[in-house]
Amino acid sequence: MTDYTKDNDKLYRYLFQNRAVRGEWVRLNQSFSETLNTHQYPSAVQNLLGEMLVATALLTATLKFNGNITVQIQGDGPLKLALVNGTDSQQIRALARLQGDISDDMSLHQMIGKGVLVITIAPTDGERYQGVIALDKPTITECLEDYFVRSEQLQTQLIIRTGEFDGKPVAAGMLLQIMPDGQGSPEDFEHLATLTATIKDEEIFGLTTEEMLYRLYHQESVEIYPAQNIKFHCGCSAERSGAALMLISDDEIDQILAEHHGSIDMQCECCGTHYFFNKEKIDQLKANNH
Repeated sequence: MTDYTKDNDKLYRYLFQNRAVRGEWVRLNQSFSETLNTHQYPSAVQNLLGEMLVATALLTATLKFNGNITVQIQGDGPLKLALVNGTDSQQIRALARLQGDISDDMSLHQMIGKGVLVITIAPTDGERYQGVIALDKPTITECLEDYFVRSEQLQTQLIIRTGEFDGKPVAAGMLLQIMPDGQGSPEDFEHLATLTATIKDEEIFGLTTEEMLYRLYHQESVEIYPAQNIKFHCGCSAERSGAALMLISDDEIDQILAEHHGSIDMQCECCGTHYFFNKEKIDQLKANNH
């Protein structure tokens, strides 16, 4: 057996040559661990972020544009916010905000309470688009599959798995979609979707692309395109933290400095990096702002 880890943190597109159906598959390993980083999220939240990361990577790959996509859940339950951002170059990041205890066996709806799933597509050039999705199904995967079908009006299958493999957090997923050119038949799609649904966790987590696709579709003619690398990227910086600090009033800044021994610690919520600002640095920021 070949080394499956060569396909970790990669996204592959593939095409069924005689069926007019396309597919994508992605496996997040190191990028998932780095996204979770210093956060000690409950496993139910960790798995939800894994699902959202996979979905964002697959969604980004279906759209032909430069820019980024944000997938977020806002609710009034113990999970207040879950947010994932991905770019066309497959740089991903995620964060969650909790406002109550979450047990490992909590369902999506128990975690979120009343809430919505919002997808924001922001091209570098062109109009920003936002879609609001009702969380009316048991899993994020099912809600997103429904979104794909309604937004693109194409038969779509979405399979996402999260968990641990070889002692590390892993999240992987597959997307199957009928070609938008109208050449694909619903019967062909249903046939391939039935095969795809047989995928086992140990296959999607522990096989190479070639091995996995051969196991699923060995009687089909499948063309695999070169992989796209996926990496965790936060995008925070001392400059951004400083700019956020400048939004606070002078009196409030002085008060925080007094309370924290002359230094303000701006910690990035996403990656955990600390940026420290003392009075001298803050005076410099103020001078640069004028």
